Amino acid sequence: MLNFAVSEEKNRWLRDKMEFLGIREEDIEEKFIRSSGKGGQKVNKTSTCVYIKHIPTGIEVKCMKERSQSINRFLARREVVERIEGLSGKLTNEDIKRLKAKKQKQKRQKRAALKYKTAAANMMSQAERDIINSNEDKNKT
Repeated sequence: MLNFAVSEEKNRWLRDKMEFLGIREEDIEEKFIRSSGKGGQKVNKTSTCVYIKHIPTGIEVKCMKERSQSINRFLARREVVERIEGLSGKLTNEDIKRLKAKKQKQKRQKRAALKYKTAAANMMSQAERDIINSNEDKNKT
């Protein structure tokens, strides 16, 4: 497999992930396109945008996040891996983050409900005490 202009650890992670999911380099069709956006004349001359298609699944990814073609190749492959992993039914990092945020929100809502319920209950009990006290005062007279 190719080495991209990222750390060796990231290259190893991508290789392992692709091997685990059964993604082969032969199954990937890759094209290079001229990017758009920041970069001035340099962007108009070089083809740094990477278009990848995973033939067995039909997943297509177009990546032009960075000015380096090598980094865009890595990012595009990483996106393909994440999408295939999502299709396989396994939890991705995004799914885990989303679930964590959902749990945290539920926890906050529960705390708020308990806090305001007890405050409301205390207020009601105080009002009930006032009514009872006023009834006792009426009965005495």
